[in-house]
Amino acid sequence: MKSRIIIFLVAVSCFVCITLQGNSQKVVAASQNDYPIVLVHGLSGWDRDEVLGFKYWGGLYDIQEVLKQKGYPTYTAAVGPFSSNWDRTAELYAYIMGGTVDYGAAHAAKEKHARYGKTYPGIYKQWSDTNKLHLVGHSMGGLTIRQLTDMLEDGNAEEQNYYKEHPEQGISPLFVGGKHQVQSVTTIATPNNGTSFAENENGLVPVIKDMVTGMSALSGHLVNPVVYDFKLEQFGLKRQENETLDAYNKRVFSSPIWKTDDISSYDLSVEGVIANQDNLQTKKDVYYFSYTGQGTTQTLLTKQQTPVITMFPAFMPAAKFMNSFRKTASNGMTIDSTWAPNDGLVNVVSSYYPFGTIAKAADANPVKGQWSYNPAKQGWDHIDLIGIGDKLPSAVNSMYLEIAKNLAELPK
Repeated sequence: MKSRIIIFLVAVSCFVCITLQGNSQKVVAASQNDYPIVLVHGLSGWDRDEVLGFKYWGGLYDIQEVLKQKGYPTYTAAVGPFSSNWDRTAELYAYIMGGTVDYGAAHAAKEKHARYGKTYPGIYKQWSDTNKLHLVGHSMGGLTIRQLTDMLEDGNAEEQNYYKEHPEQGISPLFVGGKHQVQSVTTIATPNNGTSFAENENGLVPVIKDMVTGMSALSGHLVNPVVYDFKLEQFGLKRQENETLDAYNKRVFSSPIWKTDDISSYDLSVEGVIANQDNLQTKKDVYYFSYTGQGTTQTLLTKQQTPVITMFPAFMPAAKFMNSFRKTASNGMTIDSTWAPNDGLVNVVSSYYPFGTIAKAADANPVKGQWSYNPAKQGWDHIDLIGIGDKLPSAVNSMYLEIAKNLAELPK
């Protein structure tokens, strides 16, 4: 696995010299709003100063800076790479606004972890109903920004009730509700209805281990490893001083948290998304967009979905599993052959929009409270869509510049 990661990164570096023409020029087209964009990573993601500066958004070619150079104010947020969607939402709120992460008194008591987490300086402290944001999330990041948007508007009844009984303990503004601070939500390769791969009895965990171990290989050895933060302090899993990444990995992955529901592997499953749907509601005053890729193709003989030759090797077993997996979920929803096409981690049909919502193919007239979904990008796997796969930087940047342009053209 380590050798594959290194080969993969070398291949990516070969493309770094390919840039968009006129990249240093500012955007001159008139925009209807100047709200900033915040990029939110998905499963196993990392902050800009981790992994030796290898960016989650773009790898060796920085998508954030491409957008900024074109005149689109853009920030990158970082949350728990393997935390539950609830915990990631609380972390994202603090990361943007600044302050200490408050997971909620009721939630912390229920899940038996600490109520408070890291303290962040804030990347957009002026965030408000008038100073809104465009939230863009990849993979699980899309679920996180959906939940953040929902909680800002509706708050959380459980936390509010707990606060009424224990007013001395306080309550985070996130759980109070009544806030309309999000202009748009854009999901990229997001399992909006869950991914069938996560139904494989925590089958994501081995993939996660491979990905983290592969990133460790960037430093050449595990004794003085590349910086990577699991951000699981709420469970007492902070990396200790002089603890090698190898020892830290083993301690994290032997933790009982992987068998709970307060973790990413559950929240990414179809059952997990169904259980959390009250926190993922589409809001009437927000624009919603989705982008997805398809890294599989149908064989002529068997009519089965098979990974394209360029798919990231670590995803191929998952892609094959998703091709054959079938199940009827607890609410009667059926995972059938329509779920077979996938990007290596997420089913295409799940990525378009949440089932049961109003949706249409993306056009020049997006409507608030209605999902606008783009056609699947054929031959693009899960990480191609964030610029760390085998696609040319020019193609990836073009997609993000299109996203930014469309968001800037939305009326205030």
